[in-house]
Amino acid sequence: MRLILTVLALMTSLALTPLQAQEAGPDAPGDIVTRQFDAFRTDNLDEAFSYASPMIQFQFQDPQNFGMMVERGYPMVRDPGQVRMLDLREEGGRTVQRVEILDGKGTLYLLDYDMIRTEEGWKINGVRFVESPPLAT
Repeated sequence: MRLILTVLALMTSLALTPLQAQEAGPDAPGDIVTRQFDAFRTDNLDEAFSYASPMIQFQFQDPQNFGMMVERGYPMVRDPGQVRMLDLREEGGRTVQRVEILDGKGTLYLLDYDMIRTEEGWKINGVRFVESPPLAT
């Protein structure tokens, strides 16, 4: 029984282990997310759309529809202020890149980018908001 608990504890700790060392380099998930932010900053919707997964591309069909969705649902992504890549981790079999965005109004956002590996490299397969921790007083 003790062995089973030890194995389960080890598997749980490995499942939550950051992946930075495993995924470094110019085509790492964080680099792909950064490139998409750079494309949005220069209004290059074609390039921004190219970093989306095949599923996302199928769902929105073209860069203009994709850009409109991002502008309406994620304005801090479409027109980001300061951006910082945080942890990269495995979560329930998914690769997740956490991103911190400080928009032009001074509002802080945390987002989790679901990343998938395709034949063309890493792609963004979805983004979800993370509740920000309360500010220290």
